[in-house]
Amino acid sequence: MKYNAIVIGSGQAGNPLSHRLADNGWKVALIERKNLGGTCINTGCTPTKMMVHRAMVAHYARNAAKWGTTTNGVRVNLAEIVAKKNELVASFRGGQQKNVDKRPNITLYRGHAKFVDAKRIEINGQIIEGENIFINTGTRPLIPNIEGLRDIPYLTNASLMELQQVPEHLLVLGGGYIGLEFGQMFLRFGSKVTVLHHGGQLLPREDEDVAAELQKVLEAEGMRVMLNSSTQRVAMADGQLALTVNTPAGSEMVQGTHLLIATGRTPNCDVLGLEKAGIERDKRGYIKVNNKLETSAPGVYALGDVKGGPAFTHISYNDFQIIFENLTNGGNCTTENRPVPYSIFTDPQLGGVGITEREARASGRKIKVGKIPMSYVARAIERDETAGMMKVVVDAETNKMLGASLLATEGGELVQILGFLMLAGVPYTLLKGAVYIHPTLAEGFFALMESVQ
Repeated sequence: MKYNAIVIGSGQAGNPLSHRLADNGWKVALIERKNLGGTCINTGCTPTKMMVHRAMVAHYARNAAKWGTTTNGVRVNLAEIVAKKNELVASFRGGQQKNVDKRPNITLYRGHAKFVDAKRIEINGQIIEGENIFINTGTRPLIPNIEGLRDIPYLTNASLMELQQVPEHLLVLGGGYIGLEFGQMFLRFGSKVTVLHHGGQLLPREDEDVAAELQKVLEAEGMRVMLNSSTQRVAMADGQLALTVNTPAGSEMVQGTHLLIATGRTPNCDVLGLEKAGIERDKRGYIKVNNKLETSAPGVYALGDVKGGPAFTHISYNDFQIIFENLTNGGNCTTENRPVPYSIFTDPQLGGVGITEREARASGRKIKVGKIPMSYVARAIERDETAGMMKVVVDAETNKMLGASLLATEGGELVQILGFLMLAGVPYTLLKGAVYIHPTLAEGFFALMESVQ
């Protein structure tokens, strides 16, 4: 069977790409070995952020006295939350199925894809051929090589969201984006939470001052954070999980009832037979692409997390936009110089875009930096949610913004305003003279831009 396009993986690039190509008259084969929708719909953005919100509701209820409201007997029904989460996931997944079903020129194959060569794919013993092939297979949790780990019932981001009862004490291995989101979520559900991180700061990609501020917030809620902690061994002891951890103070035994592995991700391309198609991978296993998302095999493209780089749903979708424009409209779009906005859905949220101060200094640029605490923002004071800070990095020669980090209530929403200005290529001084609605969180940009020096 011959197709104009074979799309391997139905994630947030593969789905819209297959739909739009089919709408343009292409004959498309879409291959999915599990559930339509990829990580985002099934085990990532959709279910996680739904559960983060429910944890926030529990937090507000439990701490309502802070805002002058009395509550009693706050209790989290995790089984009910998980059931509603599964309903939402099934609804989104069903929507993806409907999008496929209404397009007769999309053939959906269920199973595992393997390259025969750069133009042919084997699926369930059948060989299909494609003029263009698109890989959107995403990533999976990276499980570290720790003695005893594979002998105990550890959890990943996916299995943790299926628990029916709140863990008594959740140990989180990894202080990155996933570890902190889930750590705070279950802290607010009612678990005791300990985060063990091998590095000297949480969120190693962020500036030290931003990471330290978020750590202060999490610890104030009751989270225990162990930095510079290397887990050597995992075992069962007296009915609990026991981690042997090397710390700056010496070896320590850390015990808990549940263990979440959040030490990173690895690409789902190691069993695709890429070598038969001449497709190269980097030293971490990710597929190598150029700035038009082309692999080393002509006519084969990689989109989303499987190619490395920023692992965000919106980047996967933008990859689709780039490829679709180039293939169907004769465009010349690339991934070069695209500012990448993102958000960590802790509370406060950490919204970021562009490069950090550390990265800017490492590049040798002359820069200006602006920074204010959220306690300078009237709306944050009125809400009694002043934890966090706003920070912006500016090119000293052009006055254009290079990046921003907004650790604030709704920081993910706020940072997109700065991302749009970066796309427009305008100087930061434009915001110094802007008129802001009072009182809003965005009004804090006035003080932030005045602080740039």
